[in-house]
Amino acid sequence: MTVEVAPPRSGPDRKRDTLARLENDIDVWVATTSADGAPYLLPLSFVWIGGGLLLATPEKSATGRNLRAGGVAHLALGLTRDVVLVEGTVTAYTREEVPTDFAELFARQHWDARESTPRYGYFLVTPQRIRAWREENELAGREIMREGRWLV
Repeated sequence: MTVEVAPPRSGPDRKRDTLARLENDIDVWVATTSADGAPYLLPLSFVWIGGGLLLATPEKSATGRNLRAGGVAHLALGLTRDVVLVEGTVTAYTREEVPTDFAELFARQHWDARESTPRYGYFLVTPQRIRAWREENELAGREIMREGRWLV
């Protein structure tokens, strides 16, 4: 079987496609680690807001504890042949602390996590590094953001 491979995208095209995915996708894989280094991975709903991905998860869940304590997260969007990987810093909010406009946007797209039981927290992941590629021919140039700055 032969796989048809599209020509590689330019840097600006990758940035445009990445922003479209961030603005339109609704779920993301979230990878965190505990204080003892144990990895944890699960999907969460998100909203692209203020240049970051706003997540909500129970405060006492492994992911909630890891996001709050570690202050970093690795996120993955898309398929293995059209992937966006995000490494970011985390700002954690309790449901009382979350900016009202953030919580209301999340509620409009998903549900009002401020009213959820168990108690949910909100976590804004601000991208520091983004890599995006489709095929082997896009591995060169896959890093499109570094240290929070777009490279393209």
